[in-house]
Amino acid sequence: MSEDKLRQELERLKEEAAKLPSDDAAGRARLDEVIKRVESKLAEDQDDDDEGLFDQLQESVSHFEAEHPRATAILNDIMVTLSNMGI
Repeated sequence: MSEDKLRQELERLKEEAAKLPSDDAAGRARLDEVIKRVESKLAEDQDDDDEGLFDQLQESVSHFEAEHPRATAILNDIMVTLSNMGI
């Protein structure tokens, strides 16, 4: 169940990334990297560093907090879901 929720949150995050202004290439790249790492974690294609993933999520939350509150909320939901999954 948590994995399904995480996949739904990733889809929401992809939608938010697509809505970022074209002049925010760095923000879009940051979200794309987070999405890629979480998807790899779900697919278990990569023995990812969980702490590094959480650090990256927290940095992204800080980066988007003021300008993109919806992306921030989704990132927070992803962090909670991963935590609940024991990741």
